[in-house]
Amino acid sequence: MKYYFSLKITTNEFLPYYQGTVQNVVVTTTQGVKVQFPAMHLRKYLTVNGIQGDFCLQTQQNKFLSLSKLN
Repeated sequence: MKYYFSLKITTNEFLPYYQGTVQNVVVTTTQGVKVQFPAMHLRKYLTVNGIQGDFCLQTQQNKFLSLSKLN
């Protein structure tokens, strides 16, 4: 299953996720579905401005497969 969503998180807002204090991120997809996945998968998209952009989350049988940033 593919889920599409947008994120705009500042560096300070992402800090608890980065440090592992908060383990999971919950997002609302463009279809209005709430989806939860491990925050560690967002780390590679962190910049000095935080995390911003449109993403595609792929799952299979409710298991994480991949997360990619869309152009």
